Amino acid sequence: MLILILLLAIGFGLLVKGADLLVDGSSSVAKRFNIPEIVIGLTVVAFGTSTPELVVSIISDISGHNEIVLGNVIGSNLFNILVILGISGLIFPLTIQRNSVWKEIPCSLAAAIILLILGNDIFLFNAQQNVLSTVDGIILLFLFLAFVLCIFVFSKTNITNQFSVTLYPPMKTAIFIIAGFAGLFLGGKLVVDNAVTIAHNFSLSEKFIGLTIIAAGTSLPELATSVVAAYKKRFDISVGNIIGSNIFNIFLILGISSSIKEIPYNSVLNFDVGLLILATLFLFFTMFSGKKRQLDRWESLLLVLAYIAYLVYLFFRK
Repeated sequence: MLILILLLAIGFGLLVKGADLLVDGSSSVAKRFNIPEIVIGLTVVAFGTSTPELVVSIISDISGHNEIVLGNVIGSNLFNILVILGISGLIFPLTIQRNSVWKEIPCSLAAAIILLILGNDIFLFNAQQNVLSTVDGIILLFLFLAFVLCIFVFSKTNITNQFSVTLYPPMKTAIFIIAGFAGLFLGGKLVVDNAVTIAHNFSLSEKFIGLTIIAAGTSLPELATSVVAAYKKRFDISVGNIIGSNIFNIFLILGISSSIKEIPYNSVLNFDVGLLILATLFLFFTMFSGKKRQLDRWESLLLVLAYIAYLVYLFFRK
């Protein structure tokens, strides 16, 4: 068991480092071709923090571990809001930009609601089973492209200095990209294989492992980015990184995964998606309590306590 846990930890480490190298290499390529830094930040950097979830979900999907796919995405989104924003807000109250309040948070809320609708085929569409089909995957990918387009249309150029891009020599850039992909693939394989084995050894469901251990592990890039940004009082990065990642996770990751192979949807997950919707609504309405557009410390504490209660519930539900 200790070896399994060690291999799982190594897998998470490779995922995080692989994503970091891939972002650095890809950003360097983009800068070499004179792509504006705002475009790099809103695409390469944002996508980079969601890469671990993407790799783990695709490997799980291909391997037939469908519960891990949905558990990873839903669990990561809950971890992002309840834990990462909660911890970041405890470090320093987070002031959220107007664009995030009126555009990005509602988009994140819409993504969770759309997932709930697409997953409940039996109740809503009188189907024989609940499944994220290939058609659902195409819909999610279309919505992802629409979201990216909206970002480009509505983004303001005065936030370009948020993303510092280093231009590396061509050889070093190529090494970063190759090593990044290798780290992601190997790390993802280690995480999925060993998480499944641990789940079976403890008689836990793959859904439980996906919603907890894998979700937390694949959210490490978001955690590091947001906590450091909060400490440096770069609140727009701290919050925007989380909200953008949640949208990426549902639209892009589930879109790609269900396009590759249909994903059965367990109706038990309605509770988890419902909690995600409530957490997103809570984040939205906190912008209008106390100091406007700010996540205060007491509100951040409520988020963390909610996640602790959720973990207790999951343990007994399994």
